[in-house]
Amino acid sequence: MTDLQSYLAQRVQYVDRALDSFLPSAGTKPVTIHKAMRHSIFAGGKRLRPILCLAAAEACGGSDADALSAACGVECLHTYSLIHDDLPCMDDDDMRRGVPTCHKVYGEAMALLAGDALQALAFELVAKSRAGHRYSIGDMILELACTAGSLHLVGGQVADLEGEGKNLQLDDLRFIHENKTAAMLTTSVKLGGMCADALPEELAALEKFGMTTGLAFQIIDDILDVTQTTEKLGKSAGKDIASEKSTYPALLGLDASCEKAHQLTEQAHRALDVFGPRGQQLRQLADYLLAREY
Repeated sequence: MTDLQSYLAQRVQYVDRALDSFLPSAGTKPVTIHKAMRHSIFAGGKRLRPILCLAAAEACGGSDADALSAACGVECLHTYSLIHDDLPCMDDDDMRRGVPTCHKVYGEAMALLAGDALQALAFELVAKSRAGHRYSIGDMILELACTAGSLHLVGGQVADLEGEGKNLQLDDLRFIHENKTAAMLTTSVKLGGMCADALPEELAALEKFGMTTGLAFQIIDDILDVTQTTEKLGKSAGKDIASEKSTYPALLGLDASCEKAHQLTEQAHRALDVFGPRGQQLRQLADYLLAREY
């Protein structure tokens, strides 16, 4: 685990340096929007999605440099979604990544625009990514666009909002998790594979890995919302209960939810068989996400 912690710390620094170079400086006019974008981007996120993107590229025989721009793109898209998710008209949260949310610092209008700008930057960064023989820049932009739209990320958020106060069935809850959370993790690893010119069977394996890991990730997130403190999580704990949301712990209980997350992680491991030893970093990351405490 020490080696993994060292790897994660190094990758976070690597991604942060790149993000700092890709985002307009805080002094670029209009300064308020660029300060707001940077406030949320550099609020201390774990950079899980870009790290997964880089690890997927390496598993497919590529370099992390090949996938760096795409990795930063998925982080920009993820951060946009968090800014909008925290708005009063959505989940209405005051804390994110251990600091006040964007709208608490810069106001709702500026937070909305900061999210919009980060979403646009995400596509710009993917457009600047490395294209190989099998996948064009258009293929990569299409991958991100489909994930960002009404069939996945936005659609998952809609289903989540409409499900508040209702007793959802397990299939309905899985739909929310697959689209609001797992789709983004899946696209992160697929973009890494595309940047490394992955073989078709490798890209299919990454898709399976991303979906199962993403579902396990969200189940653990639901568990931590019940079992951890706001200080530990860096965001408001107990929000799911307060918002009357259906979650895996609410539907299955904590023990069964933990078992489900373990089963999904085992499926993620099996999906990586095609990579042999090259998939070891992704295996360790899946285990890390399963065992995390915040």
